[in-house]
Amino acid sequence: MREFSHYVNDLETNRREAMVRLREVIIAHLPEGFEETFGYNMPAWVVPHSLYPDGYHVDPTTPLPFLNLAAQKRHLALYHMGLYADPKLLAWFQEAYAERVPTKLDMGKSCIRFRNPATIPYALIGELCEKMTPQDWIRLYEAQRT
Repeated sequence: MREFSHYVNDLETNRREAMVRLREVIIAHLPEGFEETFGYNMPAWVVPHSLYPDGYHVDPTTPLPFLNLAAQKRHLALYHMGLYADPKLLAWFQEAYAERVPTKLDMGKSCIRFRNPATIPYALIGELCEKMTPQDWIRLYEAQRT
């Protein structure tokens, strides 16, 4: 994706390599149906209008967002809307992270922050990506809206 290469070109080598690897993990593990795009000035994976014509409630012309990657000033971030919306998925992720990763989890509501690219748990991120299909996300999103 052209936008992605432009996005990572200006990053330091270790951050660029981590972003490229995160993208590869996401692409390899996200269930079929999500679409890679560039939204909100960062790499994004969305539920396309072909699967969910209603789009995002704030802007129906925008496909339903699901996952984003960002290179912030002091960290790399993975935004996973399923973690925000599904308490069971969040609990699974927090527990799995604590069991497998020697660093403390740095997380907001949907944002996982990685301050040191060397400690990114790529296999765990791959597992997280596999846990929710576009249809699962649509159902959860619809339930949250009502």
